[in-house]
Amino acid sequence: MEPAITLDAHEARLFGVLIEKALTTPDQYPLSLNAAVNAANQKSNRDPLLSLSEEEVAAALDGLEKKYLVRRVFSRVERYRHNGRDALNLDTAQLAILAELLMRGPQQPGELRARVSRMHAIESLDLLEQALAPLLERGFVQRLDPSPGSRAERYIQLLSPNLHPLDAPAHASAASAPDSDLAGRVAALEGAVESLRRQLIRLAEQLGETLDGEPQ
Repeated sequence: MEPAITLDAHEARLFGVLIEKALTTPDQYPLSLNAAVNAANQKSNRDPLLSLSEEEVAAALDGLEKKYLVRRVFSRVERYRHNGRDALNLDTAQLAILAELLMRGPQQPGELRARVSRMHAIESLDLLEQALAPLLERGFVQRLDPSPGSRAERYIQLLSPNLHPLDAPAHASAASAPDSDLAGRVAALEGAVESLRRQLIRLAEQLGETLDGEPQ
């Protein structure tokens, strides 16, 4: 079974980051066009790294809006929020998994669980499998056999076919760790750093300051 909606590469990145920002920085969500550009081109938690222009991001958001995956909201400036929960009938854990796969490509269970947990806590691999089951059944996600030199399967999203090559090697940290234990620990550290970054942002906002590299 294949998803009824297909995304191009830019739409996939914007859909993923809208889900991510809704869960990780709710105080700064929905996103303005400028914030969406910064999120799409973010250097962490992205593969591949992109350098999209404002025009390219606006075109991707328009495309997502036509597919009912994004809607505009208005305050002082026009902002964008995803509509994934209603449009795709997915819960928060499933949306977070889909966003992670859209933003970083195929991943082994250990690293996927740890990275998704920075958006929505998934306490064990068993709970990850439970969240993956409907995504696999409905054709949003596909299981890949282990890469050469690895013993763990990988999972890839199918909303944007060919977004990431199926034969791409596992991340270096994952390939060198049986059952992706090391990859999971590295991903958990990434999640902890992201959590600390969000806390610093909130503290800076309370002090009326802006962290370097954060949108005004």
